[in-house]
Amino acid sequence: MGYTWQYYDLVLAAIFVSLIGGVAVGQLTAIPTTTTAIAGGFVGVLLVGHGLFVNGPVDAPDDLTDEVDSLN
Repeated sequence: MGYTWQYYDLVLAAIFVSLIGGVAVGQLTAIPTTTTAIAGGFVGVLLVGHGLFVNGPVDAPDDLTDEVDSLN
């Protein structure tokens, strides 16, 4: 059985691509690298926000009240 990609795998890959893409655009164009790296980081922040708040890792708000047994 092979590995199946999950949503959060794709979010992490997209964050990496946005950061590397920002630096690459800065290196390959006349736009300063600091500007494009910041823009790529901003895209990464948007992806994290989507992964946390729009498509969060819980099925329902009641899941947030479950206790973690491993910490007790």
